[in-house]
Amino acid sequence: MSAYCLFQNLNITNSAKMKEYAEKVKPITESFGGEYVVMSGSTEIKEGDWTPTLPVIIKFPSIDAANEWYNSDEYAPLKALRESAGEFSAVFINGVEK
Repeated sequence: MSAYCLFQNLNITNSAKMKEYAEKVKPITESFGGEYVVMSGSTEIKEGDWTPTLPVIIKFPSIDAANEWYNSDEYAPLKALRESAGEFSAVFINGVEK
């Protein structure tokens, strides 16, 4: 079952660090089977008062693959770099079983 990782960039405090993260993260993510589905596109709010800022959605083959990536030695320095560049929230969601 596929899984999706939704990252919400709440506040970027260091754009240079965020740019460095963005330049380096894709190959590592892809090596764990991750595929970027949304990368900070424009949004249209249809209901509620949620105001997404720079949302990112990554699809993985499974929740296990997503967690392996997130907790990996390869991603750790980039995760630290991202965390030093601002404030973020994240959620991992299982997809619909087919």
